[in-house]
Amino acid sequence: MAAAPVPADLARQVERALEEDIGGGDLTAALIPEGTRGRARVITRERAIICGAPYADAVFAHIDPAVRVEWKIAEGAAAEADQALFEVQGPARALLTGERTALNFLQLLSGTATAAHAYVLRLEGTACRVLDTRKTIPGLRSAQKYAVRVGGGQNYRIGLFDGILIKENHIMAAGSIEQAVAAARASGAKVPVEVEVESLDELRQAIAAGADIAMLDDFPHETLTQAVAMNRAAARPLKLEASGGVTLETIRAIAETGVDFISVGSITKHLRAVDLSMRFEWSR
Repeated sequence: MAAAPVPADLARQVERALEEDIGGGDLTAALIPEGTRGRARVITRERAIICGAPYADAVFAHIDPAVRVEWKIAEGAAAEADQALFEVQGPARALLTGERTALNFLQLLSGTATAAHAYVLRLEGTACRVLDTRKTIPGLRSAQKYAVRVGGGQNYRIGLFDGILIKENHIMAAGSIEQAVAAARASGAKVPVEVEVESLDELRQAIAAGADIAMLDDFPHETLTQAVAMNRAAARPLKLEASGGVTLETIRAIAETGVDFISVGSITKHLRAVDLSMRFEWSR
């Protein structure tokens, strides 16, 4: 799978996750005699693209630097059911305290990467690329977007600060697509300007206004084909992004119309965590 840089806020996300889980202390782990050591093996119960190793490592390192984690699979690799992902050993209390948070990150991010990869596979042989959206779990956007990249997808805007997407309400407030794009250019922001369009006429306006990208929102298949032809005939063609109701069953046909990107909100929104299990051994 694709290599991806670790998000800059990884440590902060791990700290917040541990804080909400541990609070004033792990009362149950405190029942284990101090000095007890343990070893555990984590397996996946289903096939998945594994993602989240840096997060799991950071969880255990934050709780107790004496914990040692040994990975049996590379980040972004495909694992089969019942395959061992990593082994962890160290103070028993630390292993028990970190178990849930480490697995939460690993399950969530592996689920995201697995979903992204499923869509990417459907587009093999085309020039079209899968994009994620801002429909992410609050507080975990960078983590989920990291997982999308690990799964082979591409990130759209990280937030409202690194791209301009002019939608229906912006157009109404500005007065027209032309005026909204002009205002975006006048703002001096050195970012792509995208316009969400709902008809071929609005696409014509976006092309004429000099936008960089047009998002074709819920276009029927025939209209998508017409939009691609119209855009190719323009003196300054835009990049085209198809969006709305995309499924694994429909994405290939959408890509074959000739659009450049297809955005899929379900990759991060309709999340199904991968089923993992941690199995322990204890020693004194």
